[in-house]
Amino acid sequence: MQALAEFNRQLLENVMKPISRDGVVPGAPEMMQSLTAAFANDSPRWLEIQNRYYQKQLELWSAATTQSPEAPPPKMVEAEPGDRRFRGAEWQQPYFNLLAQQYLLASRWLGELVDAAELDPPAKKKLSFYARQYIDALSPANFAWSNPEALKLAAETKGESLTRGLRNLALDIDRGLVSMTDETAFEVGGNLAVTPGAVVYENEFMQLIQYRPSTDSVYERPLVIVPPSINKYYILDLQPDNSFVRYCVGEGHTVFVVSWRNMPESMGKATWEDYLTQGVMPALDVAHEISGADKVNALGFCVGGTLLGSALAVRRAHGDEHVASLTLLATMLDFRDTGELSVFVDQPYVEKRERDFADGGVLPGRELALTFASLRANDLIWQYVVNNYLKGKTPDPFDLLYWNSDSTNLPGAMYAYYIRNMYLENNLARPGKLRMCDVPVDLRKIDMPAYVLATREDHIVPWQTAYASARHLRGKVSFVLAASGHIAGVINPAARNRRNYWLGGKLTKDPERWLTGARSAPGSWWTHWSAWLAKHAGERVPAHQALGNDRYREIEPAPGRYVKEKAA
Repeated sequence: MQALAEFNRQLLENVMKPISRDGVVPGAPEMMQSLTAAFANDSPRWLEIQNRYYQKQLELWSAATTQSPEAPPPKMVEAEPGDRRFRGAEWQQPYFNLLAQQYLLASRWLGELVDAAELDPPAKKKLSFYARQYIDALSPANFAWSNPEALKLAAETKGESLTRGLRNLALDIDRGLVSMTDETAFEVGGNLAVTPGAVVYENEFMQLIQYRPSTDSVYERPLVIVPPSINKYYILDLQPDNSFVRYCVGEGHTVFVVSWRNMPESMGKATWEDYLTQGVMPALDVAHEISGADKVNALGFCVGGTLLGSALAVRRAHGDEHVASLTLLATMLDFRDTGELSVFVDQPYVEKRERDFADGGVLPGRELALTFASLRANDLIWQYVVNNYLKGKTPDPFDLLYWNSDSTNLPGAMYAYYIRNMYLENNLARPGKLRMCDVPVDLRKIDMPAYVLATREDHIVPWQTAYASARHLRGKVSFVLAASGHIAGVINPAARNRRNYWLGGKLTKDPERWLTGARSAPGSWWTHWSAWLAKHAGERVPAHQALGNDRYREIEPAPGRYVKEKAA
């Protein structure tokens, strides 16, 4: 038991450390203060919730102490749909069932307190988020001494499962992240990011990859893809059967993709504007010159879409009309509601990061990765804690989770600018509030046809916010809502014919009204988008296997060097 206690001490210390500040998990003092203040003037409501909780606990203890061993365990509360933590036969044993039921009752009690607290919306959102973090972290499933599945496995393996678990924990402590997949199963350029192509341009910020055609003819206007700079581009080029890049090439498009550099400390003073002038704009220009077409089509994903939107607003202010169409995938241009990420980005946090990066430095990619994971802690942290450490298992191979763990460093100056001007103050959505490249930025100048995709269960870019972002554009907008979340909703291969998407509603001010008027279509949004893009891609012309041109020659085969650089 001493060994198990020490195991859990190490476990909690190292899992919670990356999301704590100065040794304290953010929100702990605020949570208690908010609850106390909220119920100070509403004691009857407080007493009602308390009495109901204590009554259920008494009923649970009464049933547990009086039932016969053969009787089924008492059920005072059911787990939420989809919660699989306590479904195993081991959890039906009286003692462990009691632990699970007590935990579920306490979780519901705290949830009711938070729901009933009369607070302003930002405080309520923060309170709700951190309350859920505590609820998730304190599950009896997360501790070796209170998880009967882990105890049974330890007994069956004579402690070998815990030995493997401690070894897994030690490895993850070194890397600063919980392992979510068997990383030995994947290699970038081996079985990931293998669509044939070559780097045709590079600078300190990015490499530009051009892909070889796989059809006899191609559309004359190329497609330029700007992925998020906080992740590596190959989320769009995983394996052949789920590669968005390969699909686009197969549809007859000449595809260029930006591969952002994993920033070293020496690039810590790079700015948001640098990402436009050294990243997005050269990518558009080089693709335009290599193709020889009159225009290019542009696509941005997540913060890549925010960068692309900023660059296009600047270009349109200068009268540049070389982009025929714009596609935005799970992108915010208007940051009025950033969902649960807003609980991290408040005034004190932004001011602290501005001080941290005043003289340069980089934001470690693993810090952002864990922040995103904490938004879905049970799915993306605790289930792997249980399986990897308590049970000593190796995670199953999963390409998407391998990519998710392959984090990228960001320049501190760029990050500080981004969180203040977008997340905190929403300045990009205010015409003329920001100046980039010496011109005022006005999203209303983006007037080419646009395809805006949101995903309904997105925990990073709420679909209603992506919808609000679409309304800033002045071209003809096709807004489409895909099923699932931020990644799975976007990476939904057409060949698998899974899920569905909504389209066709009138783009009014109210997103819920749009959804009411929209129609559902089965399968992947890829096919619908491909038909839309074909209308803006020009004529079909003979394909050429040679990449680049006399000025921009092949530098190295895809996926290039930058994507293989690991974050420190």
